Amino acid sequence: MIKESKLKGIFVEERGRRTTYFTKNLVKGQKVYVEKLVNQNGEEFRQWIPEKSKLGAAIYNGISQIGIKPGSKVLYLGAATGTTCSHVSDILGDEGELYALDFSPRTQRNLVFLSETRKNMACMLEDAKRPQEYKDKIPEVDVIFQDVAQRDQAKIFLKNVKLCLKKGGFGLLAVKARSIDVTKKPREIFNMVRDMLEDEVVIVDSRTLEPYQDSHYIFVIKKV
Repeated sequence: MIKESKLKGIFVEERGRRTTYFTKNLVKGQKVYVEKLVNQNGEEFRQWIPEKSKLGAAIYNGISQIGIKPGSKVLYLGAATGTTCSHVSDILGDEGELYALDFSPRTQRNLVFLSETRKNMACMLEDAKRPQEYKDKIPEVDVIFQDVAQRDQAKIFLKNVKLCLKKGGFGLLAVKARSIDVTKKPREIFNMVRDMLEDEVVIVDSRTLEPYQDSHYIFVIKKV
């Protein structure tokens, strides 16, 4: 039986020791990647596969807060082909707004196709390093989610938090340790990023993304 989880807009099914998370499909019958579709009481749910999504991995690992809920305005940095974006779109529902940003024209094409069926989603071909160039194109958002594999990913995140996130809003930073420094242990990298974040924002939760995502960690922050 699929039921509501503690996180708004996210659903869970528990069978013995196995836990599976879902979002309610905003576009019935549409698969975005290799997820399973499940019908229950006239509703269609999309399985959230943690190996394919860093936000999904955080949820499977028990993250306490993501800030994203029905009706939120979300800026997604590093949207790629839209796997996680599609689940965020499901959560937001008809009243939410998702601004999916990526720098690659190739992945932008996939995002455009996805946004044509998901009316709460807008695509942006922009560089996350330069929020000053797109901040006036979007409203102040409730949540920023960043999955950008760059050496200066924490600085990029904080710059976007400063310019695009409303006061009291939440930010989620997925850190890929090997994109920052391959010579250091992932734990050293994560501690370094933590120190950077604590200088400017409040960290409300953090989790490893193991075993679903190798050498990854996620931080949830609040802008005060």
